[in-house]
Amino acid sequence: MTPLSPAQVDALSNLSRKKAGDDVGWVAIAQARELTELGLALRNRSGWEITEAGEAALRDLVEASPDNVSDAPIPFVPRA
Repeated sequence: MTPLSPAQVDALSNLSRKKAGDDVGWVAIAQARELTELGLALRNRSGWEITEAGEAALRDLVEASPDNVSDAPIPFVPRA
C-alpha cells in the first residue's frame, strides 16, 4: 500500500470517527479525493465515507505506530 501523508491519515481518522457517529472536523476535499483514488474512501450523497479498506488501513496504521494516529478530531477553523 502507498504510504499515507499525515494529512491523509488525519482525514481517514476523521472519516472513521464520522462513521462511528462522533463529531468530526473538516475533511479536506483534496485528501478525501486522494483517499478515494486509493480505495480508502468514497463519496456519496451524505459526503465522504470510509471504506472497509480504509478501516483496515487505519487499523494497520494504529497497530504499527499508535503515536502517529490521533483520536482527537481535527477542529473546525473559524472563518475570518
